[in-house]
Amino acid sequence: MKLKNVLIVVNDIERSRKYYHDLFGLEMVLDNDGNMILTEGLVLQDAAIWKDFLGKDILPCSNASELYFEEKDIEGFIQKLEALYPDTVYVNQLMTHSWGQKVIRFYDPDGNLIEVGTPM
Repeated sequence: MKLKNVLIVVNDIERSRKYYHDLFGLEMVLDNDGNMILTEGLVLQDAAIWKDFLGKDILPCSNASELYFEEKDIEGFIQKLEALYPDTVYVNQLMTHSWGQKVIRFYDPDGNLIEVGTPM
């Protein structure tokens, strides 16, 4: 058995497709009308479909999981993030862990937690 995808719930699939393309270079692999697969195994699921499927409320900013990306030029990434998405809500600004890795955490437009760190 192997893990194939990670699914996140979004309110506007096209906005989220653009967001993940603009910041992380992810491309659409399959658009299945409310369920979109991007490169690297990220799946965007329309919130209304997900809520109907589960029969439960969706809790944005639940902090129960995060998407983790690595970027060598983290300062350049932050400049791009701030230029393209100035309303970004940060969990923490750029910080350096005791082991030397630089990281930043923020939410995507739907409250999904993202961490970007320098490679270890």
